[in-house]
Amino acid sequence: MASYNRVILAGNLTRDPQLTYTPSNTAVCKFGIATNRRWRDRDGNQKESVCFVDVTAFGKQGEVINQYMSKGRGILIEGYLNYQQWTDKEGKNRSKLDVVVENFQFLGDPVGRAAGGGYARGGQPGPSVDEPPPMDDEPPQGDDIPF
Repeated sequence: MASYNRVILAGNLTRDPQLTYTPSNTAVCKFGIATNRRWRDRDGNQKESVCFVDVTAFGKQGEVINQYMSKGRGILIEGYLNYQQWTDKEGKNRSKLDVVVENFQFLGDPVGRAAGGGYARGGQPGPSVDEPPPMDDEPPQGDDIPF
């Protein structure tokens, strides 16, 4: 049986990130985001629903998100779904589904200006939305155009 576990979400943080560290000193950043879905019903009325999602980022990504993000800020995340099960203090079985971040991109700042910056898996900086991609060579000029 084939399987695929990939999530891409864009939304706003519903609370400030909470950064903790494991006993082996790995950063764990937990936060929530809200995503909106808009559509029109059969009568043409505008409808909207909000989905609240718990998110976890590990390592350098978690530290960067904790440092630069706060409630209300926009973020795009790419990751996978993680299902957790545990027994609470009263002995009841509990479960929760959250998203584990593999890549992220800041979507803007409180003033609405594009903030850029982001991190891919492994803590490598991602492309900034404010900067064009670097060009290795200059484009051909004049008679050097190959067509």
